[in-house]
Amino acid sequence: MQRYPWTDGVNYVTQCPISPGKSHSTAQDTHLSVSLSLMLKFPILLGEWWNDGVEQVYKNFLAEGRNPKVSDAFLMNGQPGDLYPCSKQDTFKLSVEAGKTYLIRMVNAMMNYIMYFKIHNHNITVVGMDGTYTKPLNTDHVAIAPGQTMDFLLEANQPPNRYYMAGVVNATEADYVPTTGILDYLGNYTPPSSSPVLPSFPELSGNWASTHFSKRLRSLANDNYSIQVPKNITSNLFFVLSINLWPCLTNSCVQSERLLASVNNVVDAPAADRQHLEAYYKGIRGVFTPDFPAQPPRVFDFTQGDFPQSESHPLLGTAVYVLEYNSEVEIVLQGTNLGEGIDHPMHLHGYTVYVVGTGFGNFDPTRDPANYNLVDPPLMDTFAVPRNGWTVIRFKANNPGVWYMHCHFERHLSWGMKMVFIVKDGEGPNEKMLPPPPDMPPCDASPEALVFRI
Repeated sequence: MQRYPWTDGVNYVTQCPISPGKSHSTAQDTHLSVSLSLMLKFPILLGEWWNDGVEQVYKNFLAEGRNPKVSDAFLMNGQPGDLYPCSKQDTFKLSVEAGKTYLIRMVNAMMNYIMYFKIHNHNITVVGMDGTYTKPLNTDHVAIAPGQTMDFLLEANQPPNRYYMAGVVNATEADYVPTTGILDYLGNYTPPSSSPVLPSFPELSGNWASTHFSKRLRSLANDNYSIQVPKNITSNLFFVLSINLWPCLTNSCVQSERLLASVNNVVDAPAADRQHLEAYYKGIRGVFTPDFPAQPPRVFDFTQGDFPQSESHPLLGTAVYVLEYNSEVEIVLQGTNLGEGIDHPMHLHGYTVYVVGTGFGNFDPTRDPANYNLVDPPLMDTFAVPRNGWTVIRFKANNPGVWYMHCHFERHLSWGMKMVFIVKDGEGPNEKMLPPPPDMPPCDASPEALVFRI
């Protein structure tokens, strides 16, 4: 929300959680595109299901210090689909009339996976990402990361029948049964007695398909929907994203070291008795330090296979990075093969950003900027950094406040792959952060309130 980070909803950064037994009313700053998706006639919500209680799965995951238990099923609008034994009678069906075109909004609400989606024998046309228009992109499949939303047009232009819609993940990440729904043409025809045919997906043994899809996205960028890509960069940042190891201090860990995750080798571990935003607004010292590193502490071959043991151990801290109002920012986000080489869907609160470049390997500052797209880059609030690759974003820091950037894989977020920007006030009356509501809930340092602790 512009100039009002007080309802951004991040525990111990912009808000403190409501304590057990207490209540609080506030405006909810949901991601706009997600909110709108629930008002459309045809939303598709991708999710996960655990047979065990999700809260217990999460507690076990934090205690054991390793990857969480994988979900027992994928979901499409709340149902796993025909390929699972538990929901064949309730498989999600999308009814369409031949010859009509439908606007679909898709949301990836999964915890830990980039999803691929495809409809058998149908192409779709992507027209929006994260609530912003894109140039029409005709494709037979899409890739969508956790936290992302996507708008696409579906033409019901095939012979009336029942067609499978399917969602899958990278084969290297999990051996999962696809989730399915049925595109059901209305009309007088006899559907086949056998099940619909599953769509065939491209090679999914790596992240090539998702990166290739993302690189094809373009902003609409026309006279009616202009864009303003920052060109006069005043803040150049280079953030390295890594999975790290930390000595386990409890007997609950499966191994002697637990997994953590870092940005520039810093694991964000906020205090539980005060949040960053309140401390910044009131000038309270000791809650954070304004020295988050703009560059990694040491440059090495980030995507190689073997690393010295010293590279695996991060620092714990509550440092923030301070930006001047209206500064034009470029961030290179570099993935590594350290610990767990994997994609990172990154999300910046308070802003949408231009994704001006992405590629594999180590970012080359002398070569890669020549290939930036500064004409019509997609405008997004969640963007993927490819496995053993890099992504570059640009934005103008014109929304004062305290804003969170983090990986949208829940396990990486919980391990500490997150950091905080403070954007200072400008000079004008409409360039300053608004005051807090009078009934902000206080921080509670009880163990039940702690989200992440080493």
